[in-house]
Amino acid sequence: MLVTDLDLPQFGYFDPDMRGARYHDEVRALRETSWVAKAELAHVILEREAASFFLRTKKAAFPGKQIAEMFSVGDGTLKEQIDRNILHLGGDDHRRLRNLVNPAFTPRAADRWRPMMRELIAGLAEPGPQDFVESVCKPYPALTIATVMGAPREDAPRLAEWSNWIQRQFDGPTLMTERERVERACAELYDYLHELLAAKRADPADDLISQLIAEEQDGDRLSDVELVNLVLNVLVGGVDTTQSQLAHIVRLLAEHPDQWALVRDDPAVYAPRAVEEALRYEPITPFTARIMVEDVEYRDVVFPEGTIVLVAAVTANREGVEDGERFRLDVERDSTKPLTFGAGIHYCLGANLARAELQEAVLHLAATFRTIELDGEPGFDTIPGIYGLTTLPVTLR
Repeated sequence: MLVTDLDLPQFGYFDPDMRGARYHDEVRALRETSWVAKAELAHVILEREAASFFLRTKKAAFPGKQIAEMFSVGDGTLKEQIDRNILHLGGDDHRRLRNLVNPAFTPRAADRWRPMMRELIAGLAEPGPQDFVESVCKPYPALTIATVMGAPREDAPRLAEWSNWIQRQFDGPTLMTERERVERACAELYDYLHELLAAKRADPADDLISQLIAEEQDGDRLSDVELVNLVLNVLVGGVDTTQSQLAHIVRLLAEHPDQWALVRDDPAVYAPRAVEEALRYEPITPFTARIMVEDVEYRDVVFPEGTIVLVAAVTANREGVEDGERFRLDVERDSTKPLTFGAGIHYCLGANLARAELQEAVLHLAATFRTIELDGEPGFDTIPGIYGLTTLPVTLR
């Protein structure tokens, strides 16, 4: 049977009010009804086993190029970035790039940046009432990624702005209404990175760009075009994402003072758990898109070539774990890894760096503050693309 012949429940993926508690109530109700639902332009995969299948099958790919075509993205810097994004490559091309860059993103490679992360978070997190998104979540990952790349820290605000706009290529409504701004961000960042790479070639240092320039495997090296696009991918993938996940971690700890007490009283054990639990419970990539590059049959249902699916980490992460609908740090959950970073060949390249960054932030908060209290309702963003917070009013004491 074709998936299009099924009588499926509907999900308003592009509904601007689909956020916060309503969003979680609706996806939970859908999951209780079916393993697959229908959304605008796509089908939503709600069950964990099915989610893992569609993330890993070689008969599906990331649909960035198709999304660009769908929203009439013509020739220009955005189209250039989409065509050369490692997310959109498969087969030998993707394998070659991953093999060349993987050494720069191992757990050990991420750990060497922890002292820098501690320095940065200590200079940002201060006591008192504040919008935590503005005071910490926005500057912290931008400063971190600038330092890791070898860019001047004073350029971090520009890097963050460019990253946030380019990330919106995955948000259909933004592509329709603010395409010119996304294009301009791409062009400006390309110009900036070409200059930065030239400077690093002339004067290498202890940073990611210099390491990628020097990286070699069996005589193979990254070309200039590959280098600039990989660095752009790292930047775009490492700012808005970490910003959004950190905001949710702090929100969840503020909403669950009993869990915050565990972190505060034993940070070495519970700070890493807080990060993993937030990644599971409130993934900032709640829906990962895949397009079928040939007909795919799963559970006697055929997904024809060209079908787009949205793999729902938001429901898959809560399935098969003890008390999965609650945010808890006192339950062992290691047996079931969250799908927040994806799975298969496109598992997030920067996952180890992101984890280190988030862990150091929570460790610093636990060592410095007794309480984290909400001062009002958090502002939830919409779910297409990166699902973060627009505001997080808290008081740190």
